[in-house]
Amino acid sequence: MAGKYHSYHDYVWVDADTEIPSHWCATRLKRVVDQDRPITYGIVQAGPNVADGIPYIRPADMTDEAGVKSYEDLLRTSREIAANYERSTVHGGDIVCSIGPSFGKLMIVPKELHGANLTQGTARIAISAKYSSRFFFWQLRSRESFQQWESSVGGATFRALNLGPLAETQIVVPSKEEQQQIANFLDHETAKIDTLIDKQQQLIKLLKEKRQAVISHAVTKGLNPDVPMKDSGVEWLGEVPEHWGVGRLRWYITISSGDYLSNREFVLSATDIERVPVVGGNGVMGYTKQPNMDKALVIGRVGALCGNIHLFSYPVWVTDNALCVEHNNKLHPEFLALYLRTINLNRLANQNTQPLITGTMVKDQTIVIPPFEEQHAIVKEVECRTRTFDDLNQRAMKAIELIQERRTALISAAVTGKIDVRDWKPEPSEQPMEATA
Repeated sequence: MAGKYHSYHDYVWVDADTEIPSHWCATRLKRVVDQDRPITYGIVQAGPNVADGIPYIRPADMTDEAGVKSYEDLLRTSREIAANYERSTVHGGDIVCSIGPSFGKLMIVPKELHGANLTQGTARIAISAKYSSRFFFWQLRSRESFQQWESSVGGATFRALNLGPLAETQIVVPSKEEQQQIANFLDHETAKIDTLIDKQQQLIKLLKEKRQAVISHAVTKGLNPDVPMKDSGVEWLGEVPEHWGVGRLRWYITISSGDYLSNREFVLSATDIERVPVVGGNGVMGYTKQPNMDKALVIGRVGALCGNIHLFSYPVWVTDNALCVEHNNKLHPEFLALYLRTINLNRLANQNTQPLITGTMVKDQTIVIPPFEEQHAIVKEVECRTRTFDDLNQRAMKAIELIQERRTALISAAVTGKIDVRDWKPEPSEQPMEATA
């Protein structure tokens, strides 16, 4: 980090858990807003989208901290409706907070959205010109503020932040000069941390790409680089080992939809294919266990996760949102799963209102058929080679988690005066931190 951070030595108590520098004061959020523009939510019924109307901000439009990334994609209400909700018009520099089920997302209104409006799922916090709006943005981003909001909605079926608890949020107020210095400090330091997180995320993306490349090469080219090759007759597949078979999947598999069993103890849906490693039950719907087939291969059929593939240990129940795949003894189940992931079944999905793939779409795909023992060898080699990528990926994800914890702690320390940044200045010579796996 740039600069030196010093602890204050003279504190006053705010509550049982918080103390602040003695020259700061504690108050409520409603006391630092423009009294002519109190905290309020926006339009209840915005009506149809009007091309030349007034843009309004929904929680879905907000990226936490970064705010609205695409002004052109904002929905617009009529000027008549907007005029009826003039009380919730936003100005550049205002804070917007989501208060619906995804409460707590925050943004600063850019000058480009001056005059826009809100929905009832968002609230405007118009900080008085006597204070630094950016400082209170960061204070509301702190875990202390979020904990207050959490306690006000705890146990509710519909988790929403009401205007009352939002207005009563306990805050601390240093001098305006110090507010601006703290805001500058956090703008600078969080940007550095975000760069580091971004590098870790890029590393994770690269690891996933390399991992998939290893799998794709193994299941389409084999493990022996010196084996004679032949043209597969399929443009994207190119050459394959000469001794491998090539054909349509329909000659090697049968597919059926699962049966929806709402009264069963164990039910597997398309969503579960993404997150459940093993599902127990007392039988299998839609297909039976075959020789050399000790796992159930299931494909998401409908929705955002259609095309996802997973192998489940028997027994398993499957809903009608998934496809059940039976294969003959020419295919190793793990090899088939690796191959199907490689060809990315999601690209086949009908992109209407809800993505959908059918068994016919799957069966029409081309597959390579190595000898069964070679399939088994490929599976084992892929498991070995991808383990390194998986370990690095886990380390990068853990690094992101630790960096984010550090970021949160830094925000809280700065906005409560636990570190003194009054003399802080960014150092021109400081180098960006490097990502490590």
